[in-house]
Amino acid sequence: MDASVKLLTATPVEALALTKDLVRIPSINPPGNEEACAKYLAEVLADIGFEVHLHSFGAGRFNLVANIHGRQGGKPIGFTGHFDVVPLGTRKWNFDPFGAIESEGRVYGRGTSDMKGGIAAFVAACSQSIEELREGNGVQLIITGGEETGCDGAKALAGSSGLLKPLSLLLVGEMTANYPFVGHKGALWVRASATGKTAHGAMPEQGDNAIYKATQAIQKIRGFGIEESTHPLMGHATMNVGTFKAGTNVNSVPDRAEFEVDFRTVPGMDHQCICTRLSRFLTDDIGLTSMVDVPPLSTDPEALAVKRVFGLCESLHHQPIVARAVPYFTDGSVLLPATGNPPTIILGPGEPKMAHQTDEYCYVHKIAESVTLYRSIIQSISNDPLY
Repeated sequence: MDASVKLLTATPVEALALTKDLVRIPSINPPGNEEACAKYLAEVLADIGFEVHLHSFGAGRFNLVANIHGRQGGKPIGFTGHFDVVPLGTRKWNFDPFGAIESEGRVYGRGTSDMKGGIAAFVAACSQSIEELREGNGVQLIITGGEETGCDGAKALAGSSGLLKPLSLLLVGEMTANYPFVGHKGALWVRASATGKTAHGAMPEQGDNAIYKATQAIQKIRGFGIEESTHPLMGHATMNVGTFKAGTNVNSVPDRAEFEVDFRTVPGMDHQCICTRLSRFLTDDIGLTSMVDVPPLSTDPEALAVKRVFGLCESLHHQPIVARAVPYFTDGSVLLPATGNPPTIILGPGEPKMAHQTDEYCYVHKIAESVTLYRSIIQSISNDPLY
């Protein structure tokens, strides 16, 4: 879809109402299907006056890029978020996960915090700042699919679409309770597999047990030494063996076993180098496949745009803002090269403790606060010739 820029601006978007509308459109990943959510928001943005582009990266899989072009011709400010949400889990919900029910100052539903509330907040802030954006350097909204399974949509968008612009600042509307963060660890998820030869369980000498090979590799990998890499804000790199799968029946020698390793990396670590080192560290009996590869993100807290955002956030938190990193990964690090490596801040209304939880919620007042905060950032940066 390509929507022409409208000359007249529609009524500004109300953030809580848009949050509820987005939550009511299921977009669970896996399996992944953002089409309905993306097309709905594309219509909302077109009505506001955005130039809108839908970008498909598979059947039912969509990203959305929307622009307001500024008259000053400088680099626009950027906002990013993701449509997809995680599955509901096995526990019973007390609130309809797609009902967007408001109760006692909270709005409940899958995606309220992670992160449709953040998307709604920056869309609302832009809708209330249209003239400032047009008179200034404009804005680009980058809303992706597939984030929860390794930033699949962001990778497709950054790699081939040609839709992304160099930005003055990128704001990632993930869940931070409106506290600004300047980085996150990278994620490298690797599947390790061992193969053997099947045989009857009563005659194991005729087979080659893959479980023995895999468990020996797991014991060895504990000495891989990934924790030696550190970062002043993010601490140590980490490694965890998270899954193990093998065997089909007890009375057979298993001919395949696999385990999955979750590496969380810090700036300065090269993921390809880690894979190469790991392959050499383990025996030839172990094959490695990369499942998720998201680089770390680190922005200089002394960057002018970052210091300005920190200053705007201080009044909200009634204390000096300290540079920190979030524990989860975001699309931000994947989008950086295609957007000119701008200063990047993770900042959104969602509750971090509600990520992927049963009865997920976001505080209504946090959504309203984030709209005010995003508007302040737009007003402070969009018209500034320094950007």
